[in-house]
Order: sequence, then structure tokens, then C-alpha cells
Amino acid sequence: MNQQVDHCELPTTNYELALQRNANPIGVFDSGVGGLTVLAALRRLLPHENFIYLGDTARVPYGGKSKETIMQYSQEIADFLLTKKIKLLVVACNTASALAMPSLKKLYSIPVQGVIEPGAGAALMATKNRMIGIIGTKATITSNAYRQAIHDLQPTVNVFSKACPLLVPLIEEEGLFEHHITHALLSHYLHPMLAQQIDTLVLGCTHYPLLKKMITEIVGPQVTLVDSAENCALAVQSLLASNHLTTKSTHQGTLQVLLTDTAEGLLLSVAKKLDLPISKVTTIRLC
Repeated sequence: MNQQVDHCELPTTNYELALQRNANPIGVFDSGVGGLTVLAALRRLLPHENFIYLGDTARVPYGGKSKETIMQYSQEIADFLLTKKIKLLVVACNTASALAMPSLKKLYSIPVQGVIEPGAGAALMATKNRMIGIIGTKATITSNAYRQAIHDLQPTVNVFSKACPLLVPLIEEEGLFEHHITHALLSHYLHPMLAQQIDTLVLGCTHYPLLKKMITEIVGPQVTLVDSAENCALAVQSLLASNHLTTKSTHQGTLQVLLTDTAEGLLLSVAKKLDLPISKVTTIRLC
């Protein structure tokens, strides 16, 4: 006697499971809206992937906080994004990448990509005189994460670091992307490094590419700027491929944008500056 089989009850094949997994979104987080620079680079490079971006605007900036606090915040965000079934986590924050990456990689089974190592590798490829400058938040610079990553690859390169604690508040809280105050502050931070004759400058905070035009005016064309956002996107593309997680879709990927506090006006302003279309922003609570 033939038994009728309901196709809805057929077991899911490994191939179908892989398709479902590969269609899952990539989670991206930052302390605020600066990580949109990474998101924009990811969307350009990986247009068919789905993304969820979470900006922790309620607790920005991270740069002056302790390692323990940054690790706690990063884990809370990662836990939340995992409830959204993300297939890969992008730490689009230099401070969190510098201080929380080792613990995040140990805690979670999905691939985790930060911005430090891609930036370090790109800086070494760019420098000709082996004099590299790094600007970042106080926490990022104090961690020596960039210096260590560069010296792990090339121990004899000279690295000059400068903490720029006032830049993120000017961007995140005031939106002063092209103001003379921002220019004066950048000059104050950058001139000591220029005196060291650097030929490469790592923008060691995802907010800083928003100031790229002004930074170029100050350092001049002889200094190559290394944008961690672009290099992080390339690293994510490679990580997807090596883990067989690249989507099979040929359609434009979706984007969900979440904030932990109201900052929609600034976020949309930054998104416009980056030519990153965002149709909806949702405010959420992590705890």
C-alpha cells in the first residue's frame, strides 16, 4: 500500500538549511552613528547581503570608558543581535574591536570581524617610509591594539599614536563635520605626528572617515589615509567566503537600523553624507 507523504513534512536537506543560514543577516554594531561608515562600505561591496545595524547611541562615546564596561556593552549588543539570527558579527567600532574582540570570539560560534587587523594590514601596504600614524579614541590608543597588530606583521615599522578624545563628541553630539572648531582641533592633534614625517595615517575610529576631507586638507596629499571601514568590508567579504556564508540571493539586500536612544536626525544626516539610503530607524532597549 502506497503511503501518501505531505511535502510540508519532508525533512529539510542540508542544502536547504545552508540556503536558509546564508540568507540570514549580518549584524553590525558601533557605539553610535560612526559605524555607518563601515555599513556603507559593506553595502557597496556586498549589495545582496541583508544587514542589521545597531548604534548604541544611549551610551556613546565608548572611548573614555573602562575595558570591563566596553566588554559588557559589546556582549549585550552581540546577545541581542544573535536573537535576530545573524550569521556573522561585525564590530564596527575601533574601541570595541580593540578591547572586546578576544572575548567575543570565545563566546560566540558565529564568525566575528573587527576593524583593527584590516586597518593595520592596509597601513603596512600603504607606507613607503615605514612611518605610520594612528589616531583614535583614548581607549583604542591606550590599548595599543593597532601598534601590536602592525608590529605583529612588521616589527621594524615606526608607529606614532595620538588619542583624540574630543572628536567623537563633536561628530556624534554636535554634528560639526565641517566646522572651524573641528578643523582647529584636528590641527592640534595631527601636527605633532606630521613633525614625525609620517606618510600614512590610520583613521582608528569609524567616526573619523566623516572628517576625511578636513583631515586631508591638514596632512596634505603626501600622507595616505587608511580608512578602516573600507578594509573591514573587504575582510568581511573574505570571511563570508571562507565560512561558506555568502548569500545566494541576486536581489538587493535588506537593511534594518536600530538605535538605543533617539538620534535619528544625526543618523540620517550621516547616512546622506555617505550616500547610504535608510528608510526607517527603530529605537530599542537592550535590557
